[in-house]
Amino acid sequence: MIDFEIAKYGSVCESLLTNVQPADLGPGKPNRDFHDQLVELDAAALFSGQPIADRDMAACCESGLWLLHGYLDESHRISQEIHTPTGSYWHGIMHRREPDFSNAKYWFRKAGKQPIFAPLYEAVCEIAAKQTDPALSSLVDQGRWEPAAFVDVCEAIAGGRLTNKPLCEAVAFAEWQLLFDDCFRSAVGA
Repeated sequence: MIDFEIAKYGSVCESLLTNVQPADLGPGKPNRDFHDQLVELDAAALFSGQPIADRDMAACCESGLWLLHGYLDESHRISQEIHTPTGSYWHGIMHRREPDFSNAKYWFRKAGKQPIFAPLYEAVCEIAAKQTDPALSSLVDQGRWEPAAFVDVCEAIAGGRLTNKPLCEAVAFAEWQLLFDDCFRSAVGA
């Protein structure tokens, strides 16, 4: 599965990531325990004083943290100001959770192929191998990660046509972890 060692992101991120559960596929409820910490968040603290090599990727990390804790509006305000493919990907995730499925697909198209797609597809294959599930099988059958196909699965869950929400939340969490890690490393030039 995904190697997501929170200690490597520094103490501020570690405190925001410790004991965090996968987010709801839909809007969910904001995790108020983290609100004040998120409001106080700035790039210097977030990256533990490391020089920022890519400000857009640093903003992507901030957007992702707000999203992880269920603050869709705050995440949206940040991601819509990041005019990069990765900013568009965060924007798409936010709209998928909102749920505004057609808008999510629009942003995923703008995002294009992301570096996380291959490891995310591998993670989906691992999750699918543990359970027989038609939705996950449809994602595996694509032969690669297809964000629009996952939007369709999330829409089917929201509409009650599929009932595999916990498995799909695990997929969404793997997506979040991989994307956050990629953004964090790019932000500090690693």
